[in-house]
Amino acid sequence: MNKHWNIIEQYASVLQHTHLKELFIEDANRIDAFSRTFPFAFVDFSRQRINRQLLSELCTFAREMRIKERFNEMINGAILNVTEQRRVLHTALRTPKGKEIIIDGSDIMKDVHEVLDSIRSFSESIRSGAKKGYSGKQFTDIINIGIGGSDLGPNMVCNALKFYSRRDIAVHFVSNIDPTHLAETLKSCSPETTLFIISSKTFTTEETMANAMAAKEWFIKNGGTSWELHACAVSANLEKTQAFGIQPEHVFGFWDWVGGRYSVWSAIGLSIAISLGFEHFEAFLAGAHSMDNHMSETKEEDNIPLLLGLIDVLNSMSYDIRSHAIIPYDEYLRLLPAFLQQMIMESNGKSISIDGHELAHHTSPIIWGQPGTDAQHSFFQLLHQGTEKINTEFIVCARSLNPMGDMHDRLLANCAAQSAALMHGKTSQEVAQDLSTLSLGDEEKKALVPHKVFTGDRPSTTIMLRELTPFTLGWLIALYEHRTFVQGYVWDICSYDQWGVELGKVLAKQILPAVKDTTEISKVEDSSTEQLLKTMHMFRS
Repeated sequence: MNKHWNIIEQYASVLQHTHLKELFIEDANRIDAFSRTFPFAFVDFSRQRINRQLLSELCTFAREMRIKERFNEMINGAILNVTEQRRVLHTALRTPKGKEIIIDGSDIMKDVHEVLDSIRSFSESIRSGAKKGYSGKQFTDIINIGIGGSDLGPNMVCNALKFYSRRDIAVHFVSNIDPTHLAETLKSCSPETTLFIISSKTFTTEETMANAMAAKEWFIKNGGTSWELHACAVSANLEKTQAFGIQPEHVFGFWDWVGGRYSVWSAIGLSIAISLGFEHFEAFLAGAHSMDNHMSETKEEDNIPLLLGLIDVLNSMSYDIRSHAIIPYDEYLRLLPAFLQQMIMESNGKSISIDGHELAHHTSPIIWGQPGTDAQHSFFQLLHQGTEKINTEFIVCARSLNPMGDMHDRLLANCAAQSAALMHGKTSQEVAQDLSTLSLGDEEKKALVPHKVFTGDRPSTTIMLRELTPFTLGWLIALYEHRTFVQGYVWDICSYDQWGVELGKVLAKQILPAVKDTTEISKVEDSSTEQLLKTMHMFRS
């Protein structure tokens, strides 16, 4: 960690004992210093535990760490995934035509736009009805089979932008190896009018291939013919896709410099283009590219992903806040917390530095959340009066895509009220004043006071979009991507590998024979797993 962080720690140690309300009293123009306004968005981080001096020190730290320079090195092809010796170039996927990015002597932008042109052509042929199934009928159902980034990204985006979708083409997502997921999805589909998108870079991912094989078997068993008309793939393995009966022209490639959780901008977004239309997919890419330019070019003091990323680091390392609730006050964004869980925790849930040493500081916060008013009636009790230190992030849209009476006004009021309540709280004196109007005895009132006190002083950030559009959603997702980059770079970890997901997969393959055959149970190494398997066989017999 840069030595300048010690100065930041000193300022933070003083602020740690200052109530957030007092920061507003001390600085009457605080909101101007700790918010940034864009034509289509407003970001308010004034309720975070910082002041002008600490913000200045964070920006000095960012310059000394060369965060922006390192980001620009990344988007131009530096190898940031050092454990796999891979570049990190998801930003190239949304870079418009006309710019070159030379890697190993060739311009990768030509390949990127060739794939985008293929996505455009294929998605438009599905939407227009030019491409049909074996019986001559148009496709009415698209089933994307993938897992991790091959599911969470396109699934979230298709749900978030459902307002802009074609309602006569239903897009489904199957990820779970639990057969129920596929079985329930297929119940509403017909082989004649269903198109399968099988998304796996290697075309060997266990869960994806198990679902793909089961889907193909369902297709054939239910009278389907000409499988090649009903299947396409997003993969880099042409040999395996062809062996699975998928025509080469129906395979959309991507590259080893695209990590799964950053792949929604790639051919993994094929389902998005089919659902929304390619023009909306382009707007989605353009929104992300706008944020790329902002991160690359904007000075530290106004650079939103850089500032929010540094505040995340500050919360974790200086204020012992390692839980981060993301609360979208928008039903369309219901899946956003789950998507961001993978992006942030799979990227920065590491305990080893880039050079292989065990870290002495905390890294990724725990990311969780649920849509707004639903959450108010479940876990907001913990946010307001629990013992855990939690940083809360509110996401809301000023305009509703589906206005009905004053319902959106009420939604906005709830969002604004919750962030204010987390900061202000309610003192025992204020509670006593409220209780004074009730017809209760003095002892009853006194006993109630501590239960109704809110300490407040709980940090939050609010991100308000003018309206949820393909552009603003792309901008928002890229903001979180670059914020994740800032966190990982400061913490000196490799944000772009994910070795932590491997061990469980390896052990599952070793245990599978014992799940199928009781004679294999004796080969299991620990008694807990052995007993679990024995009980499972007993229940299944």
